[in-house]
Amino acid sequence: MDGKQSAADCRAIRAFQKKHGIQPATGTAGPATWARMRTLSAHAAPHTRPPHGCPARSYRVACVDLTHKRTWVQQRGRILYGPVPMRSGSVRHPTRTGWFRIYWKHRHHWSSLYNSPMPYAQFFSGGQAFHAVRGSIRTVGGSMGCVNLRLADARGLWKVLRKGDHVYVWGRRPRG
Repeated sequence: MDGKQSAADCRAIRAFQKKHGIQPATGTAGPATWARMRTLSAHAAPHTRPPHGCPARSYRVACVDLTHKRTWVQQRGRILYGPVPMRSGSVRHPTRTGWFRIYWKHRHHWSSLYNSPMPYAQFFSGGQAFHAVRGSIRTVGGSMGCVNLRLADARGLWKVLRKGDHVYVWGRRPRG
């Protein structure tokens, strides 16, 4: 808060790093520590008020905020799952915006178009789907239009959403 890093700050950062398996645990907040902190801050406590942008409805809505790179599920203005970080479509292959519905779920889907796995795929707009990816979702390029999630987040979203549930996508993918 005061712009200076004290010995107590270093101890707190080191404890955080050890707790989250960040190596080396130096007590200095480098890129790995900041990335983990951002990921944790993207998660809200269950049943809290959702971030702005997604309309509150009496039914379940999967909200995709392209601008802030996060997704969550809400109903009646209360969060049921998330928010969690995500990667959206690239500039050349944007994730379509608007209202959609989950029309097909396939837990062990394999993309014949891109010859790659799409675990926990939940399709909502043509070939665009929520699904897990191996590796980091923090890449510059983006997806081919899908909403990419970490494996644990895709699994969690899979448990919450059902075929026929609504999806609302809005905003703009930030550059970079």
